[in-house]
Amino acid sequence: MARADKGATVAELKSEFESSNGAVLTEYRGLTVAQLKELRRGLGDTAKFAVVKNTLTKIAAKDAGVSGLDELLAGPSAIAFVKGDVVEAAKGLRDFAKANPKLVIKGGFIDGKPMNADEITKLADLESREILLAKLAGAMKASMGNAAALFNALPTQMAQLSEALRAKRAEGGDAAAEVVTEEAAAE
Repeated sequence: MARADKGATVAELKSEFESSNGAVLTEYRGLTVAQLKELRRGLGDTAKFAVVKNTLTKIAAKDAGVSGLDELLAGPSAIAFVKGDVVEAAKGLRDFAKANPKLVIKGGFIDGKPMNADEITKLADLESREILLAKLAGAMKASMGNAAALFNALPTQMAQLSEALRAKRAEGGDAAAEVVTEEAAAE
């Protein structure tokens, strides 16, 4: 590879590192071109999967300010640059690796934080961002509903108590009203 080509490749990788939410390093040894094509299709728009040269990737990562990848860049390497939902991309890689054990997830980084293969697998086990946000919204709505019911219960109980007091006064006079008032105070 000519020096100018190497410089262009480093610049392109640096740009990918800087514009991505994260990157997942994999080893693809033994995968066919058809399988790599299937993996790229499976990742869709959330990630760009590229086979890279380790030395050029180390230089680009260093220039982009990404650390912790040097020890992962050994053997044939490919990187999934994640532009969208990191969880979705991690799930796509994990599922493909289950179906094709020759793809090995080495590690990567998410939002500037280095991650090992186990952490990326745990990330893949999470639900998608939209589902987590929907669950959070549901929990907030439920707690607001419970608070509204609690605030509504106090005036309702006071109205019921007042009605019972009025009914007792109408039945038996003030002595019965005093008993109801003492019972209400005890509650």
